[in-house]
Amino acid sequence: MPKSTTMILSHGVRQIRTGWADGPEFVTQCPIRPGGSYTYRFTIQGQEGTLWWHAHSSWLRATVYGALIIHPKQGGSYPFQKPKRETAILLGEWWNADPIAVVRQATRTGAAPNVSDAYTINGQPGDLYNCSSKDTVIVPVDSGETNLLRVVNSALNQELFFKVANHKLTVVGADASYVKPFTTSVLMLGPGQTTDVLITADQPPARYYMAAEAYASAQGAPV
Repeated sequence: MPKSTTMILSHGVRQIRTGWADGPEFVTQCPIRPGGSYTYRFTIQGQEGTLWWHAHSSWLRATVYGALIIHPKQGGSYPFQKPKRETAILLGEWWNADPIAVVRQATRTGAAPNVSDAYTINGQPGDLYNCSSKDTVIVPVDSGETNLLRVVNSALNQELFFKVANHKLTVVGADASYVKPFTTSVLMLGPGQTTDVLITADQPPARYYMAAEAYASAQGAPV
């Protein structure tokens, strides 16, 4: 981003008396100029789990984002079985174009932005795309162990379904709040939403796909 101004939004953090650290461009602060720096300082209160951060200038957030993980305070514990390990799963979108150019074209024409060319998991489109066949995201697990997946929908415009082949997911948190656990085989996350799930490797040892798919309805219906 050598020619772009930007700022960082801590998405979902309750900014209590620290509104200037929220990050919206020209709302709570001026953009950070190329080559400049800015230190965000705020205190997180009453939130545990998964949130995320992203650039908050035009569509730079299409590629500039990451997980924001809030662990229990020192000496505390999870209100569920302690996982063997934790993994952040960030679902995103990829355009074969400059995302800034995509949104500018939409602004000029008044049409909706062009849909993305691929969906990604932790920045990789998966082995169905030649460009990333050697860089597919792999999450190693040991047979029988229970892990915590912190799933974030980092996409700009799409609700996304997420699942792991042949496995159940126990939802234990959403948007940095614990929830009453329930079990499902598929998650549906809107843009910006996060969900924490426990998954137990209780199937025969093998490779199992993680998959994300866009929500779509009324395909082919007359307008």
